Amino acid sequence: METDQKMNQMQLIEQNMQQTIMQKQQIQAQLIELDSAVTELQKTSKSYKIIGTIMVATDKEELLKEISAKKEIADIRLKSIEKQEA
Repeated sequence: METDQKMNQMQLIEQNMQQTIMQKQQIQAQLIELDSAVTELQKTSKSYKIIGTIMVATDKEELLKEISAKKEIADIRLKSIEKQEA
């Protein structure tokens, strides 16, 4: 009986760890995408953003601020997940 309980706890911990790893990978991919967007945005004088299903022209500096804010949030989430892993 006690062994079954410990096995169930172990399986639950393993599932949580797998979910944490998947979340971490998604956030890391998002950060790479955001870095790439910043790099490409700095190369051009025109900037656009996608809203729903349309693309609209937008101010380059505002878009950079928006991307930076998203990066900050993703960094915070990544650090939180890394703490959970530890």
